[in-house]
Parts: sequence; C-alpha cells; structure tokens
Amino acid sequence: MKTVTLYADWDPKPGFKLGAKDIEGKLTYLGSKVWRHPRIEMTEKPVPVPGPTEVLLEVKACGICGSDVHMLQSDKEGYIFYPGLTAFPCTLGHEFSGVIVEAGPQAINKRTGKKYNKGQAVCSEEMMWCSYCKPCCDGYPNHCEQLQEIGFSIDGAYAKYIKVDSRYLWSIDALAERYGEEKMFLLGSLVEPTSVAYNAVIERGGGIRAGENVLIMGSGPVGIAACAVLRRSGASKVIISEPSASRREMALAMGATHAIDPTQVNAADAVLELTEGMGAKLILEATGLPSVVWPDIERIIWEGRQLNATVVIVARADDRIPMNGEVFQVRRASVVGAQGHSGHGTFPNVISCMAAGMDVLPIITKKIKLDETAANIRLLQTDRNEVKITVLP
Repeated sequence: MKTVTLYADWDPKPGFKLGAKDIEGKLTYLGSKVWRHPRIEMTEKPVPVPGPTEVLLEVKACGICGSDVHMLQSDKEGYIFYPGLTAFPCTLGHEFSGVIVEAGPQAINKRTGKKYNKGQAVCSEEMMWCSYCKPCCDGYPNHCEQLQEIGFSIDGAYAKYIKVDSRYLWSIDALAERYGEEKMFLLGSLVEPTSVAYNAVIERGGGIRAGENVLIMGSGPVGIAACAVLRRSGASKVIISEPSASRREMALAMGATHAIDPTQVNAADAVLELTEGMGAKLILEATGLPSVVWPDIERIIWEGRQLNATVVIVARADDRIPMNGEVFQVRRASVVGAQGHSGHGTFPNVISCMAAGMDVLPIITKKIKLDETAANIRLLQTDRNEVKITVLP
C-alpha cells in the first residue's frame, strides 16, 4: 500500500546529549534538536497484520495537523521545527477515523465490553500509553514513560490501512445518527484535535464556571475547537486573538463571541476593554509563539480584576517564555502545560458533545487525496487561509 512517509537525518546539534529515553540514531523526545533535512516520500509498505488485541482499520479520513507541518518544516540550519517525540522514517498522520476490516479475538470495545467486529466505525487516540509505568498507573497516560505516538514515532494513517490496539479506539457510531455516515468519518477525524483542546482547557486548565471570560490566542484547529468547547461549557465571553481574518471568522462561527486582530490593535487593551476591566479566567496559548504573546498575557493578568487566572500552554514550540513571577504571585495566577488527549474520559466526552450538536465540521476547509498530502503539508507552511485539510485515502 502507498504511504506518506517522512525521512530525516539524525544529526544532533552540537552539545546535545541523548536523554534516558532517547535511542541513538532512531528516537528522540527533542526532535528539533536532532533531525535535519526532512523530506516526504510516497513509500510502499505491506498491509499490517493485527495481533490478538488489535484491529486493522481502513482509513476513511485523516486530518493534516500543525505537527505534520512542523516536522517537514526546517530552520536555516535544516533542523525540523517540531520539538517533540519523533522517530524517522515514519508514516505521518494521526487525526483519523476508519472502519474495522479485521479484528483480533481479544479486541474489546471499552464502553460496551463486547468484541469489536468487522464494519464498525471508530476513531483512535494517537498516544500509545503503556498502562504500567508510574505516570500511567497514577492516571496520567499523556505522560507515559514508554510513550509512542502514531504518526510521530510509529507508522500513522496517511495510508489506506493502519493497525491499532483496541484499547486506543472509540466508537463513533453515535455521530452517524445526527450527521450521516460521510460526515461521521470527517467528524471522527476531528475527535483527536478537539480532544487536545478539551484536555487543555478542561482537564489541565481546570475548566470554567458558567459566566466567566476566556481568551484563546491563536486560531488553528485546536484554538478553534477550544472556542467550541468553552462556549458549550458556559463561558460568557470567548475572545479569539488571531491575525488571519478567515480564521477569526471561523472561530466566531464555532463559538467565539469576540475576535481581535493583534496586528491592528493591542491584544491586552482589547481584552480588557471587552471584559470591562475584568480580564480572563482562562487563557489558552495556542500560537506557538509564547515569547511574542506573553507580554500581553501578563498585562491582562496584572491589570485585570480577575484573580486565579490560569494560562494553559498547548502549542508546541522550541521557545522560551520571558515570565515575570511577581505578576503570577500577586495575582494568584497559574501557568500549566497541556500535552495530549488520552485518559480522563476525554475522547468519549468529545464524541458525546459532537453527538449532542457540537458540530466542528466547519474546521475542515479542504479535502484531498492521499497523493496530494505532501504538497498540502508544504502549503500549510505559508497559507493561513486553510484551517484543516483532510486526507481521504
């Protein structure tokens, strides 16, 4: 079968030392420090064979993520932008849904306790948590010490078929009742990025009380999905800060109540004016440019009347934050990091929200064929008009 596979050269930056979980020449948790000269090739690979607890899926839809873009994008020295867990060569693609075409005898649906069968529609987590390390046993699968990630360190879903262990799967049958089969698979491919947003603002950020104000900085798919989740959670003002007009309009359609262009107005001034001096209870940093937006974040916290604000960092970036501790001490504010989407009932909660009417389908702005994937990943390096490009293998 044809796959969209990324290759890169293992060439650690001077002074880089392998971590305890890195594997020389193969795997690192700090991709932007190691991998150079990324390139994509259409590579023939055999159809995988599922084991006793696994299923073979025929991929129906797979979204292009910003992580895919940043794994192919490189700096002036040729190092990839993406700073996280990577092992190349690797077939990309981790936001996917599909139909089971073969299931092992012990492939069990977690929600029903029954065996998965051929023909069932599912989506999948991309974080392959082990279940037995200390973080997993403590209930933090997103921080598994043996973590592997579909489309980052093990082969992903830019292919016709993918093999996945059943414990990472979730049924999307409930989506068919409201949206129909075609839209069910498109929505199924959006469960993963929406779950990243849900994990960030609800699990890590602590959620909000109905009536509180929130600020989302950056309207990529995760930022836009966060607008939908927070509006559904009862936020009074959902403010999006984003330079792209088309993405601001998308965020407004998905749940934002106000949109500001930080290239035309000062973001902190605008947020304080919109909230009548209150500020925001939750601020999501989804730009990937934390050092650029941090001065505005601190001003909102310092000058706003809202105590106990939480800043959630969800965008991945090899960037340092110029943080003033005094601001966070005096204003009783917090900064938390958010990674992943697994655990805490996040996937089934997101599917339930979608089934109840949280339609995030407008996030998909373009649909392409598998052999168009590489060109569109490159397109997203410079084109901010598209929000989510979805591959239909």
